[in-house]
Amino acid sequence: MTAPTTYGLSSEARNLHWLLTNLVEEVPGIQSVAVVSSDGLLLLSSDPGHTEQSRRTGPAKGPRGSSADLATIVSGIGSLTVGAAKLMDFGGVRHTMVAMAEGSLFVMSISDGSLLGVHGSAECDMSVVAYHMALFVGRAGHVLTPELRSELRQSLESQSTGSAR
Repeated sequence: MTAPTTYGLSSEARNLHWLLTNLVEEVPGIQSVAVVSSDGLLLLSSDPGHTEQSRRTGPAKGPRGSSADLATIVSGIGSLTVGAAKLMDFGGVRHTMVAMAEGSLFVMSISDGSLLGVHGSAECDMSVVAYHMALFVGRAGHVLTPELRSELRQSLESQSTGSAR
């Protein structure tokens, strides 16, 4: 994983980056992770350099090599499952797992509509990934305030403009 720059961020933002880094490094089979706000914007990614620019320059792990693509997929699946839960009147969605031939996708609610999305390899143990995602959500959910979401979004935007130069 490419370590994101955390210089100038609040301690809560640095801790959230650390939790995300730890999730990717400690759980076998995780290829990329994205934290997405309730409005579908990427807040935090395990691959901060995998933006539109790097998608054009070469292949990388993850959906088409872009954390923005993973955020789009996570947001779409989150929206779809919330709509389904409302129609079925079964309560809120806690997590969604999609098993594919070459990998898997996990989406878990964090707080206030924010989502954690994980792209796993075909060899990953789905129960281990889900367990560690639940740990992340338990640790991160209470600190993901509107102020922190704004700080994370601004940090990603400044990294994108900096890497495009």
